[in-house]
Amino acid sequence: MALAAPPPAPSPIHVPIPVSASVPAPEQVMAIPPEVRAQLQERVIKVANSPEQRLHLLVELVFRPEGLGLEYDTEATLTVAETWQQRRANCLSFTLLFVALAREIGLDARMQEVGQVVSWYQDQGLIFNAGHVNVGMRLEGRSATLDLDSNVLYDRRGPQPINDSRALAHFYNNRGAEQLAAHDYASARAYFETALRMDPRFVPAWSNLGVLESRENDVGAASRDLETALSINPSHAPALHNATKLYQRMGDTRRVAQLQTRLEQVRKRDPFYQYMQGNTAETAGDYALAVHYYREAVRLYGNAHQFHFGLARAYFLSGNNRLAEREMKHARDLGGDPLRAVYQSKLDGIRRLEARHAAR
Repeated sequence: MALAAPPPAPSPIHVPIPVSASVPAPEQVMAIPPEVRAQLQERVIKVANSPEQRLHLLVELVFRPEGLGLEYDTEATLTVAETWQQRRANCLSFTLLFVALAREIGLDARMQEVGQVVSWYQDQGLIFNAGHVNVGMRLEGRSATLDLDSNVLYDRRGPQPINDSRALAHFYNNRGAEQLAAHDYASARAYFETALRMDPRFVPAWSNLGVLESRENDVGAASRDLETALSINPSHAPALHNATKLYQRMGDTRRVAQLQTRLEQVRKRDPFYQYMQGNTAETAGDYALAVHYYREAVRLYGNAHQFHFGLARAYFLSGNNRLAEREMKHARDLGGDPLRAVYQSKLDGIRRLEARHAAR
């Protein structure tokens, strides 16, 4: 039975104070252990004569084996102290750690946020993330970005500065998502509510809280949370997806149709979504469909060498070496010095194959 009533209007944003003592306070998340302060004093502050030297020594302290020897772990959402103890971090944990340490030695460091990214990992394949953070530095009149993940493609806006509260909202939301996946709903709720206490307009936490409420069969609360998320950002794809699933469950066919139309419009404008669809089609062996999606990704975001490389692969696998060569050239020219040789090698391979075919 379809519900005739319009969707509930989002209530004024009100964030309850978390009740779980297991959730670390913001000052605990960013706290630098005494032994780390001592190392900063001995190995950086006492040695360096300039901000540039301090930054260089800090990077060595964090990444060299004789220092922290930090390793990348996509699932390690940790406090600064935990990151130092466990010597592993995802991009968020690295950002919190590096900004805290950089500020401790007198450098101008800030958190930055990217709305969407795509990352490539050999062990996990292609991963789409709806949010990403990294470090922004200002050093002697120059600006720089430090990112733990070298395999990441930013959206067209690139990194944007955010305040510490929003960065902490990312931390608590990530922790909440981990607890939600583990079916520890009480802890997940405490983390999501803390994220929203840090930033009441943090859409991913509202969306995740809606998923939690739905799993606990409180569809009214889930609807309010998801409508709040969409009132803040009507184009937030995960919230649109989650809300569509909820209203399907509730039988509200009118709202489902509205949300599906909006989600489809968002996806048509999203080069990352088009690219992901192309990757799925390529993996399934549907190279014509892969070409279609990769071409859309390139049309929407023509400066991403990864998109041109995907299109080159799809053309090559579908037997169109001429267009594969064209796209590989674009990938080579956009990839910069580190990737130029890699793409040139692939381009040479296509040309050799084309030459053999021509000689027959």
